[in-house]
Amino acid sequence: MQPHPEGGYFTSSYHASLLLPVTVLPSNYHGDRPVSTAIYYLVEKGDFSSFHRIASDECWHFYAGGPLWIHALAMDGSYTRTTLGPGEGMVFQHVVKAGTWFASEPAIESDFSFVGCTVSPGFHFDEFEMATSAVLITQFPAQASLINRLCRSPL
Repeated sequence: MQPHPEGGYFTSSYHASLLLPVTVLPSNYHGDRPVSTAIYYLVEKGDFSSFHRIASDECWHFYAGGPLWIHALAMDGSYTRTTLGPGEGMVFQHVVKAGTWFASEPAIESDFSFVGCTVSPGFHFDEFEMATSAVLITQFPAQASLINRLCRSPL
């Protein structure tokens, strides 16, 4: 596994050979994309996946370790926290819709969370946008504390 720019560690596990031409994709895509891509993702206690957004829907899958919290800030200004894991009130899969600002972190009781992420149309770093806390707080002032804690860049 290698370090991920948002935090944690990842390795690619699937890259579809079928490509979608950029001409059939929305304008926020900058090139042809595989139909789907997938990674394994590991985040340890004390680390987090910084607030970011991507151009595609991303389906998270729980595999091992402790529960993972996924924090999402929707375009309408609302906040949700989903717990990925095997326990009561938790889910084994969760989809973060394209364009949603989101971050994740192991739940308080978790030493690590090992999950998978499947993206369709396939992920490419061209459409990956890391948030800055200053900008995100202007859009979601009620979540300022969470944003400051889960952003790696203040400006």
